[in-house]
Amino acid sequence: MPFCRTNILGSPNIGVYALATNNFVLVPPGISNTKVRGIEKALEAPATKATLGSTTLLGVLAAANSNGIVVPSFVSDEEIRVLSEIVENVVRVESKRNAFGNLILVNDHGALVAESLYRERDVMQKIQNAFGVEMVQGQIAGLPYVGSFAAVTNKAALVHPLIEEEERKLLSDCLGVNVDLGTVNGGSPFMRSGILVNEHGAVVGPLTGGAELMIISNLFGV
Repeated sequence: MPFCRTNILGSPNIGVYALATNNFVLVPPGISNTKVRGIEKALEAPATKATLGSTTLLGVLAAANSNGIVVPSFVSDEEIRVLSEIVENVVRVESKRNAFGNLILVNDHGALVAESLYRERDVMQKIQNAFGVEMVQGQIAGLPYVGSFAAVTNKAALVHPLIEEEERKLLSDCLGVNVDLGTVNGGSPFMRSGILVNEHGAVVGPLTGGAELMIISNLFGV
């Protein structure tokens, strides 16, 4: 599987500014076309330059799987139009919480959701309609930021090294994946911020070291 190491907008926290599924990649407008081509080659998916709410925080604000994408209510109609050209099911959700990328860990088998978001039943119904999968409440390392502490495909998940065994089992059962522990960008447990990964390949932040890369390679097959 392809692999590359790069930064986005000068930052090693590539997952803050980009979002990847098996079918598409979202990247910020300021990224160079050379980097876009590198990301597309590694992930074997077309990339689209986009903003959400006029910001470049694509990986923080949005969560997506092959069935759909969920974005906050302040995302504009024009931004929704751009997303609708690459994914059929775009759902704009009004919630007390907007960082869906940090609060939802989702693949095509299931979704793990932070308790604070899970309590909003109307919101959860809209999100479930977008993803088309079963959703359960959970934590990673005793913290609610399940989307930021893990990177997941349909086969594997790389998670915060301090995840508890019960949390690990719930995550594995919910998402139907093998789970391994690791870090990115030289020791960061915020997995989502340092890696873009799908079933075709991976892109990691430039500070990611050899031992970290070995775990990523063995787990995801890149």
